[in-house]
Formats: sequence, structure tokens, C-alpha cells
Amino acid sequence: MWRAYKAWERASDKWRTSFAQKEFITIPDLCKISAPFAQMENGRGELTPQMWMGRGFHWTDIEASKMHSLMGAGVAKMLGKTALHGDGSYWLHGLAKEESVGVPLELLEGHTLIVGTTGVGKTRLFDILIAQCIMRGEPVVIIDPKGDQGLADNARKVCEFMGHPEKFIYFNPAHPDKSASIDPLRNWNRKTELASRVAALIPSETGTDAFVAFGWKVLQDICGALITTEERPNLMKLRRYIEGGPDDLLLKALRFHFRAKVQNWEEKLAPLIKKAQSNSKDDSPVLRAYIKFYKDVVIHEHPNVDLAGLISTFEHNRDHFSKMVASLIPILSMLTTDPLADLLSPDFEPGHDKISTDMKKVITNDMVLYMGLDSLADSTVGSAIGSVMLADMTAVAGDIYNYGGSSKKLVNVFVDEAAEVINTPTIQLLNKGRGAGFKMYIATQTFADFAARLGDENKARQVLGNTNNKIILRVLDAETQKYVSDGIPKIKAQSMSVRYGHSLTTTMSEEYGAAYQEQATAEEAELIPPGILSELPPLHCYIRQSGGRTYKARIPILGERKEVPRRARRSTSENLKAKRG
Repeated sequence: MWRAYKAWERASDKWRTSFAQKEFITIPDLCKISAPFAQMENGRGELTPQMWMGRGFHWTDIEASKMHSLMGAGVAKMLGKTALHGDGSYWLHGLAKEESVGVPLELLEGHTLIVGTTGVGKTRLFDILIAQCIMRGEPVVIIDPKGDQGLADNARKVCEFMGHPEKFIYFNPAHPDKSASIDPLRNWNRKTELASRVAALIPSETGTDAFVAFGWKVLQDICGALITTEERPNLMKLRRYIEGGPDDLLLKALRFHFRAKVQNWEEKLAPLIKKAQSNSKDDSPVLRAYIKFYKDVVIHEHPNVDLAGLISTFEHNRDHFSKMVASLIPILSMLTTDPLADLLSPDFEPGHDKISTDMKKVITNDMVLYMGLDSLADSTVGSAIGSVMLADMTAVAGDIYNYGGSSKKLVNVFVDEAAEVINTPTIQLLNKGRGAGFKMYIATQTFADFAARLGDENKARQVLGNTNNKIILRVLDAETQKYVSDGIPKIKAQSMSVRYGHSLTTTMSEEYGAAYQEQATAEEAELIPPGILSELPPLHCYIRQSGGRTYKARIPILGERKEVPRRARRSTSENLKAKRG
């Protein structure tokens, strides 16, 4: 009986090592499986909700030693050639019995980095994680440079399943007729935030060079004047007054200020206007008269910092001004050309049927915002959209941190292909967003992508250092493999060596000698060898929690299994036979 049990156990182990099928899960089934994890308790009876991450097992030195032993003896020799699947080393997942794997939500507050080469399951993992965030009723923001329609559809279907289809908001410049409008400059507490948000998009090696500083000042002057005139700043207005000059805005702002602070200002100003029109050869004699009146009369009793700044911008040498804002104008042009003019600078009349929102509304109302950036068609514009949205989100996080009080809520931010949109405000969000309840999930293909995007390896390391949890799918880049492996403690792997020996003397007695020796040694080895990461099958991953635990897991695909019709299967097999014949 004991031998039969051990034989069954051995057969079960071998079956697990050869299991190589994709698993599908429907939204109702995911809801049933993840519900107990949302109410998980620890050994002390305290509620410690978890995120369901798929099925797998705790990867310890036991499983790692089995892996090293199999690799040393030869996987094909020990498990048969069927274990050498063409799509990856599925046998890794058979080294222990699998069960549902969960990660405590409090650990995920330390942000999560998901790394894997193209087509191995990063987006499908997002499906599973996003669905659970929606089921918990938390706000979700999805930034997807590729514009994966499956990711958007799954998020929408989960909202419908939960009975709140109105909570799903779709943004994509590739589909302006279906897309909502989002104003990235809607939310602010200090006027300087608006200038910083746009200036963060100016290309710069250090972020502190003269072009960035000058661009920030111009943006600040224009935003300040717009607010003075009771106009809401948006990207379209910024472009108009930077490209065309601030003349009209300055004149309007001066009138507003005079009307509010100076009695009988029109009578006092009239002689100056008349004199300027008769004597000046300038193209803007009226505006020059207004500026002179402000400098000679008004500034002594009613100074205004915003007006002073815009006057200095107006009086700046035009040729030098054009050179200094040369890197700012293309960014504003990208974000305000059709159809982005209406999508990012909404200014609709009352009663319109277009959905218009902003980041603060999304978070306050627990909504699900999907932002496809259409980067495949235009990577430059897509990157600019993603960057300004992340800068807006950072400002909202700061607002929640400073003024949110006890009403702070968890906000889930998912950024696919993060290297295409990441910027300095995003690093700030990773660094300080936890205090505002922000949980970031950022996906990339290699760590070098961050350095290439940010232009600074130190900033790239900031991104890696601020993500406490790592989910590693198949990785082909050697540097990324080494980074993952080096961050995990080594183990002592047991190995057995066997030696045989024999001898035969040539004397008359012909003496014969034999020797047999076994030696067990413990050698230092990696818990996860760098090279093994390149052999992970699609949808298989290692999960490294911030607390130090490591799991091996496989991820199901959210959706119904697509069965091939029987007739199609028959025709396919007939075609193969015909080709062979």
C-alpha cells in the first residue's frame, strides 16, 4: 500500500512538471476566488486583506535545491524529453503542489514593479489585478501606451458585473468620438503647480537648465494672469499666449486690476493713451500706455506679482524669447492639435453630451479611468499625454496628502510600458505617494528602459528602489536578470558526488583493489538563477514580496476560453496532412 501511494505521488509530481496548458478564468469565478482573500485574517484574528495573484507555491531553498539538482543531473534525463517544452520550462512549476497565492494589500502599498519581455503576460496580469481593485470598490487609473483593447474591455466588463457601468471612463485619442475629455490642468492649490506640471515635459538632462527655468517662468506668468482675469488655465490657452505673445492677455489683466483697485482709472489713463498713440511707433501703443500707468502710478499702492511677471515677459527681447521657448512650443503643439484640443482642453457649452472629467473626480467618485495613449501610431505624442497625466496625478496626490485628512482612500495606478511615460513627477509619486494612499503598479520590459527614458541611471535606480514588490515574468535582458537575482539572498544547495576506483597489480599474486566513495557537499547557489528567468513560460512568474517571501505562480487569462470549432480543427488537420503528402 505504501509503495502504491509513493508511486502515485511520483506520477503526480511528473504530471505537474509536464503540465503546459493556459488557464482561463471568468469574471464571476475570479470574484468567488478572490473574495475570501479580501477578508483574510492573520493568526491573531486581525483582518489582513490580500490580492489574489494566481496559483503557485512558496519558493524556498527546498524547491530551489530540487531545481539545481534536476539541472545538474539533466532535465531530459530525469523527467524525459517531454519536459523540454518549446515554450518554456514548465517543469519549474511542478516542483511543489500549487495552491492559491495571495499578497497582503498593505505590502502592495510599497508599489509593485512588473518586468517581462513582450508577449509573456504583463497585460493579462494587469487584467487580474485591476479586476480585484474594481471589485473592492477602489478608484483605478490605467495608463496604457499601446491601447490594448482587451485591457479596456475587461475593465469595462468588471464594472458592468459589479452593477456600475457608469464608473468606467474611456480615453483614447485614436477614438475621439468614444473618448472622454480630461483636463490635466483642472486641479491645483498653488498657481505654481500648473507651470511645474507642463515644464516637467521639457526635455532636459538635469531638469534645472536655463531653458526649463525660463519655460517655467513664462508658464507661471501666463497662468497667473489667466487666474487674475478669472479664466481657467488650459493647454490651449497656454499655447495661444506663448506662440502668439501675451499682449491681449496682459491688456485684459491690467484692466481687471485697474477696475478692482484704482478709482477713475479710465480718466487717469486716457491722456497716456492719447500721447502714446500720437508719438509712439510701437505696434501696441495702448498696451504701452497701460504698462506705463501701472509702473508710474498703480504699482506704488497696488502692486501685483502676476502682472509684474507678465509685463517682464512682454518686454523681453522677442528673438531671445523665441529661442528660450523653442523646446516648450512643440510640447504644447503636441497636446493641442486635433483631436487633442477637445480631449485635453475641454471648454464645452452647458448641455453638451461629451463626458468631461479630471483626476480628482475620478478618485473622489471611485471611478475606473482607462487611458489609451495610441503610442504605436505616434509615440512622441502618446508619451507627452501620459507624462502630463502622471504629473497631474502627482499634484492630486499632494492635495490628498496635505488636505485629505481622515478621508484618504486607496488609489490604484497601473502603468503599462512605463518607460514610455515616466518622468520626474512619477518618481515623486513613487517616493511619496504612499502617504496619500496611492499604490503604483508599473510594467516594463527591461530596467535599462528607465535609464534610456530619464537620461540618468541614478533616476532609473530611484524607480527601482521605490518599488518594494517585484513580479518577474520571462526576462531576456542579462542586466535585468542579474539585478533580480542579486537582490535575493543565496542558498546552500546540496550536491552528491560519487567516486569509483579499482586497481590490479602485475605481481604473481595479481592482487585486485576497489574503492567506492560518496560525498555530500553544500554549495552556495542562487534562489533564482539569472538564466532561469529566460526560460519562464508565458503567464508564469516569480513574485518577490517586500517582506522577503518569494513565490512561483502562474496567471490565468481573464475571459472565456475560445474553443476552436470542430470543423475548423478538421480543416486544419486536413491541410497539415496535405502539406506532408
